[in-house]
Amino acid sequence: MDLKSGNFTYNFKQNQIPFKKIILLNASMAGYISELGAENLIVGISSPEYIYSEKIQNMIREGKIQNVGSDQKYDVEKIISLKPDAIFTNHIASFDNTYELLKNNGIQVVFLDEYMEQQPLDKTAYIKLFGELLAKEKEADTKFQEIEKNYNELKQLALTAKEKPVVLANEMYGDIWYLPGGNTSVAHYIADANASYILKDNKDEKALTMGFEEVYAKSGGVQYWVNAGNHASKSEMLKMNGFYGKLDVFNKGKIYTISGKERQKANDFFESGAVRADLILKDYIKIFHPELLPNYQLTYMKELQ
Repeated sequence: MDLKSGNFTYNFKQNQIPFKKIILLNASMAGYISELGAENLIVGISSPEYIYSEKIQNMIREGKIQNVGSDQKYDVEKIISLKPDAIFTNHIASFDNTYELLKNNGIQVVFLDEYMEQQPLDKTAYIKLFGELLAKEKEADTKFQEIEKNYNELKQLALTAKEKPVVLANEMYGDIWYLPGGNTSVAHYIADANASYILKDNKDEKALTMGFEEVYAKSGGVQYWVNAGNHASKSEMLKMNGFYGKLDVFNKGKIYTISGKERQKANDFFESGAVRADLILKDYIKIFHPELLPNYQLTYMKELQ
């Protein structure tokens, strides 16, 4: 079986798959495993405090899943002693020595670049890859088709809206506003929810760095501000950055954070949200066109008061 993810290509032989014991080094990957109902294949996880899934947390408490360190330092001895068939992770160049050591111990290290996918459903499609590697093809195909169908129906629903509001995204870190490029997943979600993102004509797949004045100049007429970090309130936001008070949208519009499903350090937006593109789109449609989804409660987003 051939597998391609970003810069990585693999060829697994029949006798190598399906994997029966896996270790996850990223919370986002837990989202795919949970959607497949394959939690029982996980023997180890890094930085478990970032995992939102109640089921996985219970398995950690029961000792069925071990904590194998964090991206500051992985517990290599523990990983080797767990004898996993495979480890799933995003590639971090500074860990190349660790990866080599694991490979030399007969462990398959699978690097995935799912976070680089900018089309929402392309990110969801990684569930099919996990399906093939874990002998859950049928479940994965069913799940993908269901999410894809929901997504496309929601996209059609959004087109029936009367208004097309103007939207601002992300927030400042220090002096810099990291504004998602016009070809990023955030921009695609906003477009699919039938709203107008202030950088919609931009072609970048990464965030652009801007100073406050630049963003201010582009933010006239903005009615909604989304993905505004995970602040607790508008006043707390203003304490962190007084400039925000100059924005019309701060004073007259609506602001949403991605903290609708948080538990301590864990945020389900980065876990199940990696797969459930349909629910993320549904949230944005509910925000921009509440009349289209009168009975729906937001899943991952939360309005700031």
